Amino acid sequence: MMSWSVMRLWLSSCKRCYVNSEVTQRGFHGLVAVSHRTSVRSDRRTKVKVTASRGRCCSSDHGGEVRVRFAPSPTGFLHLGGLRTALYNYIFAKTYGGSFILRLEDTDQSRLVPGAAESIEDMLEWAGIPPDESPRRGGPVGPYLQSQRLDLYNQTALQLVESDHAYYCFCSTQRLELLKKEALKTGQTPRYDNRCRHLRANQVQEKLAQGLPHVIRFRLEAGVEPFEDLIFGWNRHEVAQVEGDPVVIKADGFPTYHLANIVDDHYMKISHVLRGSEWLISTSKHLLMYRALGWQPPTFGHLPLLMNKDGSKLSKRQGDIFIQSFQRDGVLPEALLDITTNCGSGFTTNRMGRRIDELISEFSPSKITTHSALLDLEKLPEFNRIHLQQRIEDKEQCHLLVKDLQGQIQLAYTAEIQDKEVLQEDYISRVLHLRKGHISSLRELVTPGYSYLWVRPSFSHQQVTALTSEAQHIASLVLRLMEERGEELAVDHLSKDLKTLAKQAKSTKYREVMKLLRLALSGLQQGPSVAEMMVSLGPTEISHRLQKLLLLSQAS
Repeated sequence: MMSWSVMRLWLSSCKRCYVNSEVTQRGFHGLVAVSHRTSVRSDRRTKVKVTASRGRCCSSDHGGEVRVRFAPSPTGFLHLGGLRTALYNYIFAKTYGGSFILRLEDTDQSRLVPGAAESIEDMLEWAGIPPDESPRRGGPVGPYLQSQRLDLYNQTALQLVESDHAYYCFCSTQRLELLKKEALKTGQTPRYDNRCRHLRANQVQEKLAQGLPHVIRFRLEAGVEPFEDLIFGWNRHEVAQVEGDPVVIKADGFPTYHLANIVDDHYMKISHVLRGSEWLISTSKHLLMYRALGWQPPTFGHLPLLMNKDGSKLSKRQGDIFIQSFQRDGVLPEALLDITTNCGSGFTTNRMGRRIDELISEFSPSKITTHSALLDLEKLPEFNRIHLQQRIEDKEQCHLLVKDLQGQIQLAYTAEIQDKEVLQEDYISRVLHLRKGHISSLRELVTPGYSYLWVRPSFSHQQVTALTSEAQHIASLVLRLMEERGEELAVDHLSKDLKTLAKQAKSTKYREVMKLLRLALSGLQQGPSVAEMMVSLGPTEISHRLQKLLLLSQAS
């Protein structure tokens, strides 16, 4: 028999599970078999299994396996709020050795956006949080598109009708609209008046025989049981007092969210439902449906909303919150994951620069708070800078960055490149390592401020004479320095060499010497240090560009 102290230690891995576990309620009764099987294991997955006895961490119907789902509607493309919900589900699954399922709720056929379904899965894969089961990948409990599961919803709805937990409603859209107008006129919240729940069986059969349009409504009942949300604690909403009976099957034969999501969660063996807090008030309604069907509900955890930094709602109308937009703008996926978790809660630390494996290792569900996460997108470039630096420092990732940048360079400067050496991996890799920590995205390196790296600059005699009359002398000194230094150049050493070299000019100060060299090397008046420019370009290219300065000075 496992000691009480050991069991407490295991259960405390999830504080809310510990509070609700059968151990804290009734000691060891009912857990002996589980404890014998798992006493020699201490990984997180085992901890979840041990606390599964009452279904608060894991429903007993699912054998202790953690299964979570992200269930967006393809009525639009994936945005930051959706990505964050998917991310928390993914992290939760990986923390406890479970499965992350993508299910597409495409029952609102009139609002479907072409390409959205495929794009949602594309973006999850791009973000580095691919589902284990999905419409694309398949799985043991598919199909994963609700439009392909209609028979299941209709069978369940008929089951509810037969058990008198649901009924046919024949009210016309005109009557429903009239009810809504009357309620608004008197300052009340619109709700269905449950008229059709009182139809006699022969009346229902007569109307069905006539082929009258109808829906199926779930019969709300008083006496909702309280439930404990993993994040918001104990909750209970007497929905029958404030709502009319909800539609579960629409006139077109498609289910509403309220029915489809509980049917799918049950048959897909979902153990935990982690979704936005806007669904918290609907959970009591869903639990009534679970009770009517005799099903064990999953554990619910409602995530606080993701808001703008000023507390306003993150709206799809903002246009720049869609994941495809960030991908197109060169934002790294790990930077998006980092910023959306950094502004929220649920982790043992709150530092910048965390990658997905670190997010998983630092995840602690008991640390998720009820406070909204305030997202400051103005900080995104800084997050991207940090993660770009990490990629550059990783050999394999840097190789991929080089390939990406090669394509961008050719696209931006195809007709202007004089030396194909600038497309070589060694050269581009050297540039990346010199610029790491200074740039926030690869795209910066193909802007005009960095064009000198790929294209030889042009400058005029007037620009040179405006700086100094010793251009020829200074160019000769630098060319001699390059011969002495050979191929090995380092920024620190070169900076010292240039300061020493500048003292050999008769009437030109150090500042003007640097301006002259910057002009000759880049054609610009500002940018990285001259020493860094020289190390990036390398001795051969430096000599080529200074020879041009020398010739220009001699011609005068």
